[in-house]
Amino acid sequence: MKITFLGTGTSQGIPIIGSKHPVCLSENPKDKRLRVSVLVEWDNYVFVVDCGPDFRQQMLQNECDKIDGIIFTHEHADHTMGLDDIRPFFFRQGNIPLYAHKRVFASLERRFDYIFETENKYPGAPSVIKNEIENKPFLAGNLEVLPINGFHNKLQVFGFRFKDFAYLTDMKTVNDEEVEKLKDLDTLVVNALRIDPHISHFNLKEALEFIIKVNPKRAYLTHISHMLGFHNEVQQSLPTNVFLAYDNLQITI
Repeated sequence: MKITFLGTGTSQGIPIIGSKHPVCLSENPKDKRLRVSVLVEWDNYVFVVDCGPDFRQQMLQNECDKIDGIIFTHEHADHTMGLDDIRPFFFRQGNIPLYAHKRVFASLERRFDYIFETENKYPGAPSVIKNEIENKPFLAGNLEVLPINGFHNKLQVFGFRFKDFAYLTDMKTVNDEEVEKLKDLDTLVVNALRIDPHISHFNLKEALEFIIKVNPKRAYLTHISHMLGFHNEVQQSLPTNVFLAYDNLQITI
């Protein structure tokens, strides 16, 4: 299984428009972060988790010419607003499978009504196959994917376990029953927004405590804001099995 970090930034990305914060001015490519998303590949399958506003750019950067589906964690704009850019895939492949909670589909159908229309559909609009998911395993390609239920402040969100790899973003609370689903992982990816506490995201301390609780062989931090600090400095402060993810990083499991 190959994982590509398409984006590792928070909702505004790094650099933030107009910001003079030192991290936003950094010339280190690892301090420049598009909106958060990952590409998960196994056998001959290619799935994307979330497609934010930078989706087109991410697909071009990684020379991705095929997707077998998009799996959504939740409906916030930084995780969904690239949906229109599935059009090139649709024109080549046909209807694109989407996997999401029914609440997320309701949100997408309001914002992208032209994609979900079935009558008098504009000929240039893409079409999709809706796969509603709940907090139970579902099939993506030939693989059973296990949702991990959590909360982003008061909003329900899903993380996902693919075999020995798990991807969680925008989490603030995860109950013990859900943590049990993450036992015996090779690799855990989890959000770590900044140093200071935040109402709806793990900060660095909470992310590291969560990693200790899950006890994977290795862990990567994502959904990072400029307020976490410079990539190289933060990496030096982390435990030996915890790494700061960065855009276009590829790992194999």
